[in-house]
Amino acid sequence: MTNPVTQSPAATSAEALAHFEREFAFETDCWDVHAAMTSGNPGFVLVDVRGPDLFARGHVPGALNIPHGKMIASRMEAWPAETLFVVYCAGPHCNGAARGAVRLARLGRPVKRMDGGVTGWIDEGFDLAVPAA
Repeated sequence: MTNPVTQSPAATSAEALAHFEREFAFETDCWDVHAAMTSGNPGFVLVDVRGPDLFARGHVPGALNIPHGKMIASRMEAWPAETLFVVYCAGPHCNGAARGAVRLARLGRPVKRMDGGVTGWIDEGFDLAVPAA
């Protein structure tokens, strides 16, 4: 029986292995970011690419706010060239993290996207940082 899932044949195991292993070069998830951030030495700079208003309402603890449109060479010079950046936005319905990743890659910076964004962070049961009232 053919359906939308089976209509296109699956990749070979070798092709699937290469594809899924390669994804780890571009993406990480909320759980791994949380574990790294709580280790005290994550090895990357976590960047919330949303606007300042959304960042102020709640963001991943330890994240910096650099909206993707503000990622320019002069601003990013504050970090050594080899610094890994992990970017996130609101969630899977938002392409801001991809936009930020593109901007950083164009600047020659190592970058990964945190899949799930704020929505994924909350779904995992992790708290957001919010300013004191």
